[in-house]
Parts: sequence; structure tokens; C-alpha cells
Amino acid sequence: MNVLQSAASVTGRILLSHIFIISGLSKAANPAGTIGYIQSVGAPMPEVAYAIALFVELVLGIALLVGYQTRLASAGIAVFTVATAFMFHNNMADQIQQIMFLKNLTIVGGLLMVVAFGPGALSVDHRRR
Repeated sequence: MNVLQSAASVTGRILLSHIFIISGLSKAANPAGTIGYIQSVGAPMPEVAYAIALFVELVLGIALLVGYQTRLASAGIAVFTVATAFMFHNNMADQIQQIMFLKNLTIVGGLLMVVAFGPGALSVDHRRR
């Protein structure tokens, strides 16, 4: 792997992971508000959904950031992101929700690239080899 590929892969992981980590920290700071929002869209078991969101966004987000179990973390985040697109951003008559839906799918595309090609040289996974 050359320097450009190494720099691009670590930059990509940073950019992909930061939205999840920041969102997870926000959810952790306001559990009642987050659970209320989850309830407002009619999701079942909002407390469980909240716990899943925290795990995915914080634990898997940090794993993606540092490149630990990167393919598995990226796949888990991708599944979560597709689910949230359909659950929270499904009103295609609302342009903002349509954009949010498409943003989620775009992020999934980046995550699937990580699943396919791995974390790159600047990662915990690469150092463990």
C-alpha cells in the first residue's frame, strides 16, 4: 500500500466515523430526549433501540476510527445506517428527509468500501498482522 492509499484510507475512516461518534455522544448526553424521539416515530422497544444506537455509534464508531475489527464494525454500522434511513428519514415528500435518507445511503456506500477493501495500513488491524 502506498502513501496516498494509506493517507486516504485513514482519512476516510476518520470522516466516516466522526458522524457516528459525535451522534453517539449527543445521545449519551440526552437519553430521555433520544428515547422520546425514537418513540415519536413508533419504533418498538425504544430503550433497547437507544442502547443499540449507543453501541453502534460509540463502540463501533470508535472501532472504525482506530481500525479495529474494521470490516465487522463497518458492516454493523452499515446495517444500522440503512435501518435508520428507513425508520427515521422515510418521508420522501419532505426534501430535508429525502436528503437525509440519501445521505445515509451515501455513508453506507463508504462503509461498504471499507468492508470490501479493509482499513488500510494505518490501523490496529494492520498492525496486528
